[in-house]
Amino acid sequence: MDMQMLYLIVPLAPLFGAIVAGLFGRLIGRRGAHVVALAGVAISFIASWVVFQDVLIGNTFNGSVYTWMALGNLRFEVGFLIDPLSAMMMLVVTFVSLMVHVYTIGYMRDDPGYQRFFSYISLFTFSMLMLVMSNNFLQLFFGWEAVGLVSYLLIGFWYTKESAIYAGLKAFLVNRVGDFGFILGIGLVLAYFGTLDYATVFVRAPALADTTITLLPGTPWLLMTVIGILLFIGAMGKSAQFPLHVWLPDSMEGPTPISALIHAATMVTAGIFMVARMSPLFELSDVALSFMMVIGAITALFMGLLGIVQNDIKRVVAYSTLSQLGYMTVALGASAYSVAVFHLMTHAFFKALLFLAAGSVIIAMHHNQDIRYMGGLKKHMPITWITSLVGSLALIGTPFLSGFYSKETIIEAARLSHLPGSGFAYVAVVAGVFVTAFYSFRMYFLVFHGKERFRQGHAHGNEPDAHHDDHHGHGGTPHETPWVITGPLLALALPSLAIGYMTIEPMLFGEFFGKSIYVADRHPVMNELNREFHGPWAMGLHAVMTLPFWLAAAGVALSAFFYLKRPDIPAALARRFQFLYRLLVNKYWFDELYGWMFAKGARMLGTGLWRGGDQGVIDGLIVNGSARLVERVSRLARVLQSGYIYHYAFAMLIGVFSLVTWWFLRLN
Repeated sequence: MDMQMLYLIVPLAPLFGAIVAGLFGRLIGRRGAHVVALAGVAISFIASWVVFQDVLIGNTFNGSVYTWMALGNLRFEVGFLIDPLSAMMMLVVTFVSLMVHVYTIGYMRDDPGYQRFFSYISLFTFSMLMLVMSNNFLQLFFGWEAVGLVSYLLIGFWYTKESAIYAGLKAFLVNRVGDFGFILGIGLVLAYFGTLDYATVFVRAPALADTTITLLPGTPWLLMTVIGILLFIGAMGKSAQFPLHVWLPDSMEGPTPISALIHAATMVTAGIFMVARMSPLFELSDVALSFMMVIGAITALFMGLLGIVQNDIKRVVAYSTLSQLGYMTVALGASAYSVAVFHLMTHAFFKALLFLAAGSVIIAMHHNQDIRYMGGLKKHMPITWITSLVGSLALIGTPFLSGFYSKETIIEAARLSHLPGSGFAYVAVVAGVFVTAFYSFRMYFLVFHGKERFRQGHAHGNEPDAHHDDHHGHGGTPHETPWVITGPLLALALPSLAIGYMTIEPMLFGEFFGKSIYVADRHPVMNELNREFHGPWAMGLHAVMTLPFWLAAAGVALSAFFYLKRPDIPAALARRFQFLYRLLVNKYWFDELYGWMFAKGARMLGTGLWRGGDQGVIDGLIVNGSARLVERVSRLARVLQSGYIYHYAFAMLIGVFSLVTWWFLRLN
């Protein structure tokens, strides 16, 4: 088969599945919907694997598929850029999506919106593939907005549930804030480069490295700095970086499969992928790189801290996602783009695993998501237990597991960077290791170990009543979920164990990415990392002598002591440090701040414009005011127009007398 035809099959197969499941769902039934959606994603995965193997032997592609519009010399096109970076992303997206599709068959089995859900997740996969395969900013923006739209539909999937509607709207609006910056950045690229094609922009960028633009009088900015920051603002929204992070935890209101799909391998990593793809632009601005590094460091540490006080099993994993996205952003800021993409890949597997394992627990617990009403599930759910343990160990950076190689390298990249903000970033990512280990194993111990607390917790379900049809009856002892649930867990556990060990050398220190990622000579972090690297086995052995390893071990040990031996201590600490506890529980009051500043502020502005502008100026002064003026003039004129001849004669005499008097005064 022609490779270009295969490139088309990768995104179009899930799109076909989405259309059939969405438009003909009632006709083909539930089984037909999941078969066609699953087949579409499976075909896409197989095609992606073939493309990936083709890229490995050196075959790349950059070309237009369809011209959407032409304006003079400017062409708006749909085109594909198939290189190692996009091929790796295609493989990760389709594999995780395939696992989520299989898992959904079990998780959403009794849901009335079954066909609609399969249509949405297949459409989401299509949108993400269009984003990662794009060779121009137009198609990138199309995929960018499409994943945002479908995520809105998925987060608010249970549209009878008020909190889900609110969460979907919140995600949509916060992403629009980031997207405003993103489209401004694309607009600047078009204005100064005269094209939206990646390759042309990257070739012309060095010539514009010293070009300045004036945003405010007297303060010129480097064009590349402004473009870089604006594009990164788009990434801040999509990849949930501080302070545009507030939508991601609330998006847990959607069904668990989309938590794994959106928050592991796809939507939230779109921003990380985009910055890596734009490395030739970002390398021209140290200010933009420092800005990214500081934002990533804040997100990595302070969002991780919030995971410590969460009791909803999915929200703990969500804050973990926020924190890990912060780690990736720190790597981007340190010019270690390949390390960020490497962590994106390893994180996709173990985070999807953790989300799907959380869903397995939720099913077994009759849709109760509160970890305070769990405990002792290890003996009841052995497969979910062991896969959760693998995911948690990978997340905290246990030597030789996948997360260790990517996370450890990010910490080293922050240490070796000389850009402003790198010192703070290093402290944040090192401290984040302890925090991650503590909250991850707090959840693990409360769910799978200790005494059984679930018999008192059935009244605490978080999902709508319509979705309480659980697979195991009500009130019984929890037991392992069906193979459509546990199969994807086992499939994701394997790469969570080994993918880091297998791929660190070619991806970071070999020629895997080739020309896909550009790093300037003045940013030597990757070269220094290369000198320190002596193979994955030596790196794993050396880890026991490093600070992050002992911080992670301390986090696990402390969480075991607190939540297995002395559960009274966390409660006592919460009472003792009440302000800090409330600060974390209220998520630093960002929701309240944004509610007051933007929601309430917008309402106040709208009320002011309505009363002052609409009612006061437009209706009061212009519309009604002109009518009142005409009425008053008419009332005055009516007094003069009496209809009596002697009144008019008297007025004529007065007029003549006035004119004669004026004429006489002029003569003198």
